[in-house]
Amino acid sequence: MENCSTATEFILVGFRDLPDLQITFFIIFLVLYFTTVLGNGSIIALISADSQLHTPMYYFLKNLSFLDLCYSSAIAPKALVNFFETSNIISYEGCVAQLMLFTIFVTTEGFLLAVMAYDRFIAICYPLLYPTKMSKKSCHRLVATSYACGCTNGVIQTSVSFRLRFCNHSKINHFFCDVPAVMKAATTNTHINEVVMFSLCNVIIAVTTVVIFTSYAYIINTILKISSAEGRQKAFSTCASHITAVTIFYGTVFFIYAQPAAISSPAQSKIVSVFYTLVIPMLNPLIYSLRNKDVKEALKRTLGKKRFFSMS
Repeated sequence: MENCSTATEFILVGFRDLPDLQITFFIIFLVLYFTTVLGNGSIIALISADSQLHTPMYYFLKNLSFLDLCYSSAIAPKALVNFFETSNIISYEGCVAQLMLFTIFVTTEGFLLAVMAYDRFIAICYPLLYPTKMSKKSCHRLVATSYACGCTNGVIQTSVSFRLRFCNHSKINHFFCDVPAVMKAATTNTHINEVVMFSLCNVIIAVTTVVIFTSYAYIINTILKISSAEGRQKAFSTCASHITAVTIFYGTVFFIYAQPAAISSPAQSKIVSVFYTLVIPMLNPLIYSLRNKDVKEALKRTLGKKRFFSMS
């Protein structure tokens, strides 16, 4: 207990309880992370390069890809290295940084998904007001507000988590420094921390989902009033990708953060965490590109230019 007031390092347990599957897990993590970097990097580059994609919807999508890239990069590199290390040590400062960055980016993504729903609401329900309501200045403000909310939650969660007392080399039963896992590694009572985490996460989920559900309630009502089947299908298709992304993101986040800590087991948390730290960031570019004609056409134009210059 003498070291409990001077914790300088933590041990990330990761998947050490499954030693025979370490190489398998490494390959899975590597493929998922590589695909995430490639997919989100391509979306960011494509939207930046193609002037026809310089619209509010794709501005928000570019920011979504940036967030996916950031929060997966806060986790994956260290997790990949740990598959080949015997100690699995992470410094106290490294753990603080990882927890804060991950919390900031994930929270910001939640608010950004709500902003994207609002964007679709204005586009479909009030198309004539869209240029003024979703001006460049308004878009910047909405994104900045999302980041401000993410930073606020990140700072609160991190400061509350690391006010706890830890023994040196305390074991964190996870593959990264996540709030619930860090709390379980503490040697002091974590009741207040659990209340803060549970309350903040539920408030954030409640606020963002109310915006999303309200926006889509109006969107569906407006779409049903469209007389032509082609018009209804076109309107629905613009929202399908976003609905898919929202469902996957909020389903996993709710499982991890919006329920009392006693309900979820470490094994369940680790499996679900792989899904939302690596699988969701990998899927988002596929969800938004495979079903999106504008992105496909922009990709064709970009590839066509490259072929033209290479032939020249």
